[in-house]
Amino acid sequence: MQEIISKAASLNGRFFAYLYNERTDHSIEKASRWLASELKSVFNADQAAIYCYYSANVPLLPYFTASTSSFQSPVSSTEEDRDELFENGFSKKTDQCRMLIGDPQKEWFAVLEMIGAELTGTDDLNEVSHACSQFLFYCREIETSVLNSRKHTHLYELTERFHSSMDKDQVLFELIEALQSMYSSYIFYLFLSHDNDSRLELPTKDLYFDEKGSTDCAMEAFLTGTIKMDRASSENIHVFVPLKGRQGIYGVLEVISDKISPLKESEIKFIMMLANAAGNAMENAQLYQQSKKVIEDLRLINETSHQLNKNMPLKDTMKFLSERIIHSFNAQEAGFFYKDSSGSYQLLPGSTGFFITPEAESYLSFVRTKIINEKEGIFIGNLSAQNIPGLYKCLMAVPMMENEQVRGFAIAVHETPYHFTFETFKLLQSLIHHSTLALTNSMLREELEALVKTDNLTKLFSRNYLNERIRQSMSQERNGVFLLIDIDNFKNINDTYGHQTGDEVLIQVGNIIKSNVREHDVGARWGGEELAIYLPQVEIESGIAVANRLVERVREITSPSITVSCGISWWEADREDTPKQLFLRADRALYKAKSNGKDQVVIQADSDK
Repeated sequence: MQEIISKAASLNGRFFAYLYNERTDHSIEKASRWLASELKSVFNADQAAIYCYYSANVPLLPYFTASTSSFQSPVSSTEEDRDELFENGFSKKTDQCRMLIGDPQKEWFAVLEMIGAELTGTDDLNEVSHACSQFLFYCREIETSVLNSRKHTHLYELTERFHSSMDKDQVLFELIEALQSMYSSYIFYLFLSHDNDSRLELPTKDLYFDEKGSTDCAMEAFLTGTIKMDRASSENIHVFVPLKGRQGIYGVLEVISDKISPLKESEIKFIMMLANAAGNAMENAQLYQQSKKVIEDLRLINETSHQLNKNMPLKDTMKFLSERIIHSFNAQEAGFFYKDSSGSYQLLPGSTGFFITPEAESYLSFVRTKIINEKEGIFIGNLSAQNIPGLYKCLMAVPMMENEQVRGFAIAVHETPYHFTFETFKLLQSLIHHSTLALTNSMLREELEALVKTDNLTKLFSRNYLNERIRQSMSQERNGVFLLIDIDNFKNINDTYGHQTGDEVLIQVGNIIKSNVREHDVGARWGGEELAIYLPQVEIESGIAVANRLVERVREITSPSITVSCGISWWEADREDTPKQLFLRADRALYKAKSNGKDQVVIQADSDK
């Protein structure tokens, strides 16, 4: 016994020397290898080994002193040997002895084993076991402390890097890179929502509500915000750690380890801290991006409202708004419809060409019905579910409301399902809400301008507008033709049929004029039963052709049948002329047509040039 005490004392001395000499590296692996060698030397053992465990069923690191060994893991040996070892703290058979270091119910314990050692009684085993326990546990505490210090330093550095980035993808990349570097034996995946569109190469999976297995556990971790573990696999253990922020959960980290080397509790805690740091950084990045988006949205609404309040013509207003929607929302088609006095929805200028095609009717019919009935915006990510045929699958539509009445609606479509987000839809609602008043004012202004420059009965231009247009033409263009038209025997029509019929005759002649001139020609009511046409940038021959066609059409299609007389004058830039002289020459030609029997065209006399 005295010899064993002496050897134990010698062993303790060696422990102190080791701890002093190896004070920079007290890893349990290195200490176990050294201890096995020392035990073999001090107790003249044929062989010595140390087994380190992280559970009673899973051996982690067996350390041997020889290159070959016939040792069998004590924990995986016979149940009788195992029970004796765990109950007594040691076991001895012939020349083999085993000593238990630590508690098998705890996270870590070890078993010392020697063959042929000079150990005889129980006291010898207890003495050696006590000395070795103190040494190994001290080494493990030092190793754990150093590792924890390194981990927390690493955690601090990673947290700084996380929070220095306002990019969610970069945060996730840093997280995965750090975990793969620290735990190379584990496999990592990120469960993210299906609308996440990462530009970096990340090991991601989509979160789905309707799948079972590991995805089901991931969804549970996502919904509850707690760590979940799946041991159903025969080979692997799956741990699901939520990426939590203060306001929400932004994904789930999956850690896969094999059952031979499972995740330790301390590792799970550290990974959880790392995941929480990443979750907070992702939340900050998302809030930053949302703030930027809100600012951009407000700028868009402000700039659009400012532009719309510039009193632009309706055509320019709608073109601007259409271009804004297509550019800002990446829409493929954008259309605007406004309800006219008859209750029909008319396509406004500036809308894209798709909405005048037959293919658009199925979309428009669907939108009109829902907006009229519900007076609410429409956001449909995938139109396939609505059984609406056509190329476009994603649709947004917003009503234009005035005094709680639907005055029209805006519509935007894209061929990719779920192309528009709900945030995009809310922005479109705000944009249309702020634009509706400006659009209404623009339309009212154009209606007022039309009333000012349009004859109320014939819907031709007024004489004042005609005069202004001729003055503008004579100052800027090279030539033009003026037609002055008089309805023959108009007083007789009023006396015979009444003034209402006389008005209808004027309307008929006005419609004939509108259908026989170009878009930029000017048809006007000159006064009473006299009408006029101005043809800018036209030679006299073309003007004569228009006049003859007009006289012929009036004779053929009016009811009651009437005739008109027409006097023509023209001007050219190479001679001095005025609108007043132009009117006078046409009036003389008209007088001659009336004097010559009416129902004819007369051109200004050469003497009038």
